[in-house]
Amino acid sequence: MIYWMRRHAGGVALTTVLAVCALLLGHNLWKYYVDAPWTRDGRVTADVVRIAPEISGTISAVHVIENQFVHEGDILFQISPERFQLAVEAAQADLDSALEAMKLDISTAERNTKLEEKGSLSAEAAERSQREAAAARAEARSAEVALDVAKLNLKRTAVRAPVDGYVTNLHLRKGDYAVTGDATVTLVDAGSFRVTGYFRETQLARIKPGDPVRIGLMGVSGELQGHVESFGRGIANSNAASDDLGLPLVEPVFSWVRLAQRIPVRIAIDGVPSGIELAAGMTASVSLVTR
Repeated sequence: MIYWMRRHAGGVALTTVLAVCALLLGHNLWKYYVDAPWTRDGRVTADVVRIAPEISGTISAVHVIENQFVHEGDILFQISPERFQLAVEAAQADLDSALEAMKLDISTAERNTKLEEKGSLSAEAAERSQREAAAARAEARSAEVALDVAKLNLKRTAVRAPVDGYVTNLHLRKGDYAVTGDATVTLVDAGSFRVTGYFRETQLARIKPGDPVRIGLMGVSGELQGHVESFGRGIANSNAASDDLGLPLVEPVFSWVRLAQRIPVRIAIDGVPSGIELAAGMTASVSLVTR
């Protein structure tokens, strides 16, 4: 027996080492896949700004192209300003007329007040002139506001980017007619890129806001670093849908094997290495960094 053990000591030692390595590997894999929450069901998301003009008019120029990066305040497109410039001039003329009428009514009111004090004019006539002067002031103020609105509309003929971002799905052309409130340009907010990871509900108890995470993007070497921001507070319930009569559509079959629901978890990206370009909709895998 001793002879056999000496003869096969190398093999026994090797087997023991391999068994220990297998146990350690299995332990680490268990911690990675079971203890440390992770998911391959993740998406890069970003805020999308749908830009609509506040006035209607013919587009005279488009200053951006598809997928262009723009800064906040850059002009995206220009609406023909001639009609709005004429509106400003007309509003200015109305204001000038209202101011002259106001000056006349005020002067008349002051003169009538002096005549009343001398007894040459009735109190009723003096009061009427005072009210006419007050009405003239209100009309002048109204004309001043109308001029401000006309100037604002003229300023709005140049539609600008509200945030830094990327122009996407652009179909706008010179000569198109822009309608108030109808989205004409779509902008992906460059400062809003994040990852939404869909974790099983059985994992949520081990996930806390602020926890560090590793983010892997499909087709991109290396990992991004991030942290958990928040949890989604609701997902759709198919049994809550209603039929034409307003009655709930309850599934007739209930599976004995309950599948864990996936809850969206919002993950902030702490930094994007140079050379990596993010796009909303990219596939991502997310794993929490165990401490």
